[in-house]
Amino acid sequence: MKHKNILIGILLIALYLAVYAAIGTGLIAPYYQVNLYLMGINIIAAVSLNLIVGFTGQLALGHAGFMAVGAYVSAVLTLKLGQPFLPAILAGAVCAFVIGIIIGLPTLRLTGDYLAIATLGFGEIIRGLLVNIDYVGGAAGINGIPKLTNWTWLYLFTLLTVFSIKNFVNSTHGRACIAIRDNELAAETMGINTTYYKVLAFSIGAFFAGIAGALYAHYFFLIQPATFSFMKSFDALVMVVFGGLGSITGSIIAAMAVTFMNAALINFGSLRMIIYALLLVIIMVFRPQGLMGTKEFTLKHLFRVKEGGSS
Repeated sequence: MKHKNILIGILLIALYLAVYAAIGTGLIAPYYQVNLYLMGINIIAAVSLNLIVGFTGQLALGHAGFMAVGAYVSAVLTLKLGQPFLPAILAGAVCAFVIGIIIGLPTLRLTGDYLAIATLGFGEIIRGLLVNIDYVGGAAGINGIPKLTNWTWLYLFTLLTVFSIKNFVNSTHGRACIAIRDNELAAETMGINTTYYKVLAFSIGAFFAGIAGALYAHYFFLIQPATFSFMKSFDALVMVVFGGLGSITGSIIAAMAVTFMNAALINFGSLRMIIYALLLVIIMVFRPQGLMGTKEFTLKHLFRVKEGGSS
C-alpha cells in the first residue's frame, strides 16, 4: 500500500509538472488551455454531484445553484472587497455548504421526482435572486473579475475534491450513504439516521460545487445568472450518469470526454443537446450502469492491461 501511494504521488506530480511546462512553453495553445481548465472545473462539479446522486442515491438537479453561490461570493470578495483569492474561494464554498444544509433539510425528506423538482426549483430561485440584485450586476452579472485561477490552483483543488470525496466514501459516513442508496428503509431499520447522512452528503457536494463555481469565475472573469442555468446542472448530471453512478474515476473520465465533446460541437449550437439526449439514451440501453458502473479504475487495471498487451 505504501509503495502504491508513493507511485500515485509520483504520477500526480509528474502530470502537474508536464502540463505546467506545456502551458509555460506554449505547447498547449490558448484554445486548448480553456478546455483544460473547463475539464478540471467539470471534474470537480461531476465528482461532487456523484456523491449526492451516485453514492447517496438522491436525484438532485440544482448543482448549478451551488456553483453560482461559490462564483458570486468569491467574485464579490476579490473584485469588490479586495480579499485574497484563497479565502475568497473558501468563503464561497462555505456559503454553498451552509445553503446546502438549509435547502437539504426540507427537500431531502422528499424522494424521487419530488426531490428532483424541489432541487431544480432551488437552482432557479438562486438565478432569480441574482437577476434582481443590483449589487452583483443583475442580469448582466459581474465583469472584470481578476483572473486568478491558474493551473496550480485548479490542479490542487481538483485533487482536493477527488481525494476528499474518496476518503468520505470509504469512511463509515460514506458506507452509511451507500446503505441509504441501496435501501433507505433497511438503513433506517438498522438505526442509520437517513436524513442526517443525506443532508451531510448534499452539503459536502454543495461545498465542492462552490469551489468549482469560484474557479470558473476567476478564470473566465465574467459571470451571469444565465451562466448557471439548469443546463449547467444537466451537464454535470450527464457526466455522472455517463461515467457511472457511484464511480469517482468514472466521473473523471466522463467529465474529460464531455468537455472535449462540447468543444468539438461548439459550432453546432442547439444540436449539442440532441446529441446529449442520444448519448444518454444509448448509455441507458447498452450500458445502464455507465462506463465504470460502481467500479473504480486503479493502477492494477493499468498494469493488467499492459501485461495483456505484452503477452
